[in-house]
Amino acid sequence: MLEEKDQKIVRAMSDGIPLVPCPYAALAEKAGMEEEEFLSRLKKMKEQGTLRRVGAVLQHRRAGFAANALCVWKVPEERLDEVGAFVSRETSVSHCYSRETAPEWPYNFYAMIHAQSREDCEKIADRISAETDLDGRQTFYSVREWKKAAMRYFCENQEIQGFLP
Repeated sequence: MLEEKDQKIVRAMSDGIPLVPCPYAALAEKAGMEEEEFLSRLKKMKEQGTLRRVGAVLQHRRAGFAANALCVWKVPEERLDEVGAFVSRETSVSHCYSRETAPEWPYNFYAMIHAQSREDCEKIADRISAETDLDGRQTFYSVREWKKAAMRYFCENQEIQGFLP
């Protein structure tokens, strides 16, 4: 079980990281502690494996991107790190990752591309394919943006995201 101070950190972060000049200072204040302690405890939770990651969720349409595409490739296992490093530097890619394949699904590398149009997404994906010497790409376009909401932990009341006990 997390200590009370760590639970306060989790609660403070559950609404996201504020877009202010010193976001961790603002979160620390929300949690009722100094920024140094907040960051130290966050680092400790990460080292202990209690916290896996802190990441951003891009709401691409609100950010001005009209199209996004999930592109998948078959990347040789020995090239995954190289390809991942290359693709992660692409400014139009919000995230990329590898997954295990399945008999009916041979693709093991995924990248989410955001652009102004499907045509632009295709150009970016074509360039990535050419520069990494990969072929056989599949591309899937979003037709709807789903609500993105973070999980809420250690809530002070029992009503959590519309569900009652």
